[in-house]
Amino acid sequence: QVQLQESGPGLVKPSQTLSLTCTVSGGSITTNSYHWIWLRQPPGKGREWMGAIDYSGSTHSTPSLKSRTSISRDTSKNQFTLQLSSVTPEDTAVYYCAGGTTMNPDYWGQGTQVTVSS
Repeated sequence: QVQLQESGPGLVKPSQTLSLTCTVSGGSITTNSYHWIWLRQPPGKGREWMGAIDYSGSTHSTPSLKSRTSISRDTSKNQFTLQLSSVTPEDTAVYYCAGGTTMNPDYWGQGTQVTVSS
């Protein structure tokens, strides 16, 4: 059973870079056809797909966040990471990592609250 776990700071100051790591167990992030995804859900709003990195290392980001988003991976640790630069309070959300063979993931992390505040 594939399991995912997000980790990172729960509080980030405005203008700083938010950095989150997703550790995957029970499966390899290089498994053919798999996509590893970051999503978020701001308070009172719907879930937003942010971006993904696939089994080959290719990345995709939603256009509205592309200029501020970087997704990378460490295959030796079976982890993938999200960096979101120049954060504002509007980036406050529960952040999720997820994975599966399509962009509609089969596996989810439990989510981690990130608050942007000075």
